[in-house]
Amino acid sequence: MKAIEITSFGGPEVLRLGARPVPVPGVGELLIRVSASGVNRPDVLQRTGNYPVPPGASDIPGLEVAGVIEQGDAQTLARAGFRIGDRVCALVAGGGYAEFCVAPVGQCLPVPKGLSDVEAASLPETFFTVWSNVFDRVRLQKGETLLIQGGSSGIGVTAIQLAKAMGSQVIVTAGSDEKCAACLALGADHAINYKTHDFQDEVKRLTGGKGVNVILDMVAGSYVAKEIECLSEDGRLVIIAVQGGIKSEINAGLLLVRRLTVTGSTLRPRSIAFKEAIAQACLKNVWPLIEGGSIKPVIHSTFAAADAAKAHALMESNQHVGKIVLTWGVA
Repeated sequence: MKAIEITSFGGPEVLRLGARPVPVPGVGELLIRVSASGVNRPDVLQRTGNYPVPPGASDIPGLEVAGVIEQGDAQTLARAGFRIGDRVCALVAGGGYAEFCVAPVGQCLPVPKGLSDVEAASLPETFFTVWSNVFDRVRLQKGETLLIQGGSSGIGVTAIQLAKAMGSQVIVTAGSDEKCAACLALGADHAINYKTHDFQDEVKRLTGGKGVNVILDMVAGSYVAKEIECLSEDGRLVIIAVQGGIKSEINAGLLLVRRLTVTGSTLRPRSIAFKEAIAQACLKNVWPLIEGGSIKPVIHSTFAAADAAKAHALMESNQHVGKIVLTWGVA
């Protein structure tokens, strides 16, 4: 099969189209003939040598795919309600940038009715991540206010739509007026251009000094101290990436006085059972919203798989709004 390989750690140019054996599914797994592969920030980190592959995972990058079930464990497929030939999308621990990809059956979901494979491939990584962190870990509630750092990213556009669908207010930050406008068009209540405004001051202004209930942070670093200042009483901060650095200096007194929670997580190394539980929660709570049209995939660009380097260069430019997807043939 054709696959995108990381020939050495470095810039986008180290991604090359190569040939690999077709993987063989084991017990509890299935093989997908891939039509489309989602591109995510962890793929970039893996390419630069900053995100080690979990033990047992493929060294081929790619954490989400969509396509057709080619083969698999018949009993497990039947229990999950799948058959050979069904269209599915899947979250994987690696191997997504390839014509064929093995996935645990429990981490696969049917392609939502009405969606193309390109749209479906944009779903698993971001929707699993947002659901797990915003709704399971810090339990955003109806009527609460969520601040999303990086509202125009793949995670951001997902979080905006999910939070609004669940009845929450949404404030986002983004790096240009154009990106802010895109976030507002997706349903965000307020958008802050962090290059021209201080988000801490703006959050206080927009909330009448009360602060927000939940913050979804992909920056960390120096942002954490300011985010703690932005939280209301019993507020929760969840960190899912550290693009701004791993060290933060905070006012611990505010944690005590306001009863704040600071937490974080990474999804890739978690167990299959953990990811299967998220998949079932998304199938129950999110898939009907997608099929009903109240939540829509946001695709910024698609690239032929052979042009994966161009896709990574676009992601690193931060000029995109929504997801970037690679295609293998017709999708």
